[in-house]
Amino acid sequence: MAARAAQELEDGWYVNLGIGIPTMVSNHIPEGVNVTLQSENGMLGMGPFPLEHEIDADLINAGKQTITELPQTSYFDSAESFAMIRGGKIAMAILGAMEVAQNGDLANWMIPGKLVKGMGGAMDLVAGVKRVVVVMDHTNKHGESKILKECSLPLTGKAVVDRIITNLGVLDVVDGGLKVVELAPDVTAGQMAEATQATLV
Repeated sequence: MAARAAQELEDGWYVNLGIGIPTMVSNHIPEGVNVTLQSENGMLGMGPFPLEHEIDADLINAGKQTITELPQTSYFDSAESFAMIRGGKIAMAILGAMEVAQNGDLANWMIPGKLVKGMGGAMDLVAGVKRVVVVMDHTNKHGESKILKECSLPLTGKAVVDRIITNLGVLDVVDGGLKVVELAPDVTAGQMAEATQATLV
């Protein structure tokens, strides 16, 4: 899924990677595509995940994972980082999700009754970036769809998702529901439809 999400990157873009599967996109940037990865904790120009001998505990992304820096990397405080996000300077955010609705509503920050550290930067990201791509498993551990007609969890943003990439394929948010753009290898249209509660158009 991370490798497929990396195909969404375009040369010259500034991109924010959310925690979870999206962080792995940094290891799959296509040859010849030059993107600058931004982390809301104050880093512009993140490199790929470090090898064991490269680990520096002071270099972390927003998900508290160790990362590497590049020759052009720059550092700044959170206020400046969120000014970039809120000011529309970030072209795309690739985020994880717990639920996505067919109109593009996103729920990715909390499950009621469970302890959370906070909403992080997701609410600012979905409001401030130009394009939002979600990378997630299509169903939960019980086999129930996470691609819904309406989200049941508290929303991160309303009608903010442009594209959804799952283990079953790629879907775009369009008028009236979701359009299947691609099916993953060995996945049929019937399997996609059966695993999706949302309306497919």
